[in-house]
Amino acid sequence: MREEFWTLPLSELTTQEWEALCDGCGRCCLHKLQDEEDDQVYYTDVACHLFDPATCRCRDYSGRLAQVPDCMSIREEGEEVYQYLPRTCAYRLRHENQPLPFWHPLITRQEEAMRLAGISVQQKVISEADLPDDADLEERIINWVEL
Repeated sequence: MREEFWTLPLSELTTQEWEALCDGCGRCCLHKLQDEEDDQVYYTDVACHLFDPATCRCRDYSGRLAQVPDCMSIREEGEEVYQYLPRTCAYRLRHENQPLPFWHPLITRQEEAMRLAGISVQQKVISEADLPDDADLEERIINWVEL
């Protein structure tokens, strides 16, 4: 990978650089609810069934799009999806021509910095597979992830 590739426009990144840009926070794997009246998006503390809350990674990243109909490939979806990513997301920040935050693993070269900064959802969420059938996602809305 090129040195400081994360300063380049997203369109210039190789596949390897694109994947390395992800900080692994897991926030994009959380279920979101959108208000029908004002289109406001709310995050819940419920993660996709493929998300591993212990490692903060997808259990089947390469096969996720086939298994989870709502899962998106940010790179393939295009510009309209960036607004739905958290404010801390490296893809959104770079799309908006903003620098990566101080805690990003590419800056610190330490995965722990992101977790210590409270960005990761590791051990903070529940898998949708563990929810009771009668669970109401509206009752699981969280305010510690902002769009």
